[in-house]
This record gives sequence, structure tokens and C-alpha cells, in this order.
Amino acid sequence: MADDTCPSRLGISRRRLIATASTLFLLPVVPRLAMAGTILAVRTWPADEYTRVTLEMDSELKAEHFTLEGPDRLVVDIQGLTINRAINDLVSKIKPNDPYIASVRVAQNRPDVIRLVMDLKQPIAPQVFTLKPIGEYKYRLVLDLYPRVAQDPLLAIMNNQDSDPLAQVLEELAQNSPSPAPIPSVEGQKLPPVVKSPNIPVRPPSVSQPRDESRAILVALDPGHGGEDPGAIGRSGTREKDIVLSIARRLKKLIDGQPNMRAYLTRDNDYFVPLGVRVQKARRVKADLFISIHADAWIKPSARGSSVFALSQNGATSSAARWMAQRENDADLIGGINLGSHNKQVAQVLLDLSTAAQINDSMRVGDRILSEIGKISKLHKDRVERAGFAVLKAPDIPSILVETAFISNPQEELLLRSPAHQDRIARAMLSGINHYFATGPALARKA
Repeated sequence: MADDTCPSRLGISRRRLIATASTLFLLPVVPRLAMAGTILAVRTWPADEYTRVTLEMDSELKAEHFTLEGPDRLVVDIQGLTINRAINDLVSKIKPNDPYIASVRVAQNRPDVIRLVMDLKQPIAPQVFTLKPIGEYKYRLVLDLYPRVAQDPLLAIMNNQDSDPLAQVLEELAQNSPSPAPIPSVEGQKLPPVVKSPNIPVRPPSVSQPRDESRAILVALDPGHGGEDPGAIGRSGTREKDIVLSIARRLKKLIDGQPNMRAYLTRDNDYFVPLGVRVQKARRVKADLFISIHADAWIKPSARGSSVFALSQNGATSSAARWMAQRENDADLIGGINLGSHNKQVAQVLLDLSTAAQINDSMRVGDRILSEIGKISKLHKDRVERAGFAVLKAPDIPSILVETAFISNPQEELLLRSPAHQDRIARAMLSGINHYFATGPALARKA
């Protein structure tokens, strides 16, 4: 096969692109600089849902990309760059288990243009965009490789429950999901086929009736941050995204061990999930409860204790709660979201549609979980606080955010690193969940 990185291939590739109506995008960026830019770092985030490749640069550059078929390839031309060690490192960062990228080739296509050719394992819907500097990051060029057909969170659960009596229940949930799209689809991506069963009647979703006790309870667990967004970082280098994923996995295992109860993770590995997608995933699987798990940070290392938050429609209950909500809501900026692709869908998901019933039930389950965590840890506040957390805005699912401890506190950072303490947190949360559902919550989905 001819080398796609070769300059002589440029005209042929362009003609093939036009002839086959392949996609070509031009990114709105600053004019080319007189001096070549520099690649500072290259990072890859492979996951079943999508693979992200990030090139961090010292300046904002112009990039063009298009796809080719037979075999499937993604070609990216970056202007204002010359080959250096960092860009060459990208080749070695692609792992054999990457779901989308088989290999990467890098070449100096023209004196000031680097060409990346990604040999693909399956057809993709690529998203290529730039991000302005924020936090510790400089300019970033982001390559998101989504599957051509979007993944459905509900089908993923069903595929893992083949021998489980919940499979039939989940199939019924698919018929009654209020969210027809599994995630905000990106440009060029198709929605998956609709789950159908002729033996199951289709009923409109209910958001304000008591839950149907004949079906299993489904708890959506949302480990905060991930991928490009590490969350808070402790003095010893502990990353919030790693700690909360570990706690969520432990809690999922405990919940799955309960009779008539199962858990679903909005993020099951180290990758970035936009806030709106987290909400929509929980709605798609028709969760009865949504718990977002985090680890606090504060400007002073002396701050300590666990906290639980619910949504507020009328301002935060304290300045600290307001600051915390803003920090968590900034996750999309840090993690990197393609506003041109996601903005409409995300805006729709994050509409402030939450009902008083949702907030009341969120306060109830929050009180239960806070009480149980207080038996094993110091509490930062002995009541559930409220603020405008974007991730809590599912209008029909009781939703809380648990800040397990202050990772910025050296003593609590040490505790958070302890598997035994992570287990204690998970067991305390499970106890609160069980107490909440045992009291017959007023708001939950009715299948």
C-alpha cells in the first residue's frame, strides 16, 4: 500500500476525497505564525466509547482532516509544525488494545506541515478541534475518534446481563426510555438501532409516580472527571479522577451483590465524559438514582471532611457550595468539549427542568448517605448543601454529588489512597442507598 504521508500522495488523496465525498473540515484558528510551533506533549485516551488523542502545543495552529476508505484511515495535516521527538512519541503511545486506532504514521508532508495518518480498526466519525489554554494546559489540538454508530448505554448493560433475570427488565426499560438518543451524537455519527420486543407494551415515561416495586432498582454511579481532566490533585500527586473511579467500582460491586439492585457506571475507565452526556446516560438507562462521586479541594490544606450536595434552582446555600459547583461545572472546559458538535445537545440536556419532587428526593437520599458517611469520616457540613451543579440536572432522577473528602488535605489524601478506607466509603454509601429505597421514595421511574 502506498504511503499516505508522502507528499506525492496529496493530490491523489484530495481527488479521492472529492470523488468519494469524504469529509473535510477546516478549523477556525489564528493565522499561521512565522516561526514553527512546538509540540509540548502527546496524550492518548483509548476507551470503548471513543478514543481521544491530544497534542498540546505552545501556539494555536491550523489543522485539516479527512477520512479515507479501503482501508479506513484518518488523515490530519497540521500547519506550522516540524517533526520533533514529542510528535514521534505518538507512534509508540498507540496500544494494541485501542478499539479504534491500529497504528499511526507521521511524516513531514511539506516544510511546515506535519501529516498524521491513523490506520483504523473500524469506520469512525472523527471530531477535530482546538482548545484555548486553561489551567495547566497550553493550546490543545484534540482528535476524537467516535464509532460511526453510537454506542447505547442500555444495550451495553443488556449485553452483560444475558443470563440475568434483569435482562427482560432492561429490555422493557429500552422501550420506555425518555431519551431516544443514547448520548449526544456527534456530526457524522449514526444512532444505534432501537431495541424492540413484540411482547412488551410501550408506555409513556412517568416522572412523578412511585416506582414499580416489581422491577430492579438501577443506580447510576458517576465517577467525576477523567481523561484530560484529572480533577483535584493532592500534595502527593493523588488524582481525584483515579480515586473516585476506584470508589465507584467498589460501590458498583456492592450494589450488584444486592438482591434486585444493579449499578451502572457513566465512566468505567480513564476517559473524559462531558457533563451533559453523564446526565443523558443516566436517563437513557432509566436510573432510579444518580450519584456523582468526587473528592474536594480547597485553597487551604486545613479544610477537611465529607460533603453531600443536591441541586439548587435558586442559588447556593453557601459561598463554598457556589464555588464548588463552579469548579465542578468547569470540568467540560478542562476536559475539552467540542462545542461545535455538542453544544446544542448539551444545552438541551442541561435545561433546568428539575422538579421540586426530584430535589426533595435528592435531599432525602443525601441526608441518608451523609448520615452513614458521618459514622466513618468527619463531615465538612452536617447537612446536605445545595448549588447549581450541572451534573445534577436530570429532571426525573433523584441526584446527589458526594465529595468523599478533601484530597487537598494531606491526612485525608492519605485516607483516600487507602483501599480499606475506599471500601468503608462505598459501604457507607450503600447503607444510605438501602435506607433510602426502604422508605419508599416518592419519585422514581415507573417501568
